[in-house]
Amino acid sequence: MSIFTQGPSGLRLVVHCDGACLGNPGPGGWAATIKLMDGDQEISRTEVVGSEPTKTTNVRMEMSGAIGALRALPDNDGTPVAVFCDNEMVSRGMNEWLSGWIARGWRTAGKKPVKNPDLWQELASLATGRTITWHWVRGHAGDRHNEEVDALANAAAAKAMRQAQAG
Repeated sequence: MSIFTQGPSGLRLVVHCDGACLGNPGPGGWAATIKLMDGDQEISRTEVVGSEPTKTTNVRMEMSGAIGALRALPDNDGTPVAVFCDNEMVSRGMNEWLSGWIARGWRTAGKKPVKNPDLWQELASLATGRTITWHWVRGHAGDRHNEEVDALANAAAAKAMRQAQAG
């Protein structure tokens, strides 16, 4: 069985996203690739990158990669989306924890405030109404798609560091 869901047209969107931080906290970057697929054939590809030259965290950059990807998706025409990230918090947050956080007013099961609620709320809003499956991939383990977005995110973080140093 394939982990990919295909829409009625046979099309699907495949997203790989990642974030990087030089120091934690420190300047950071994020990246995502978005591929429109028809079966095994790549029809189109988009890369999106961004950075934060002020002090940020690795988790915020990981989440920003997913947000940047969802922002860049084409209009919602029902095409299913598979998102792959190497941050387990992002995939588990979207798959397991999000509905509970919302029901508890953005509090954890332990009644503590959810960390990075601004990003979780934006991610939830961008995902609303779409068919998205969230997948965790082991980082730095040879997955070529993950390695590609990792390199893009690190390049964006390096650019952010240069911007921060230039002041």
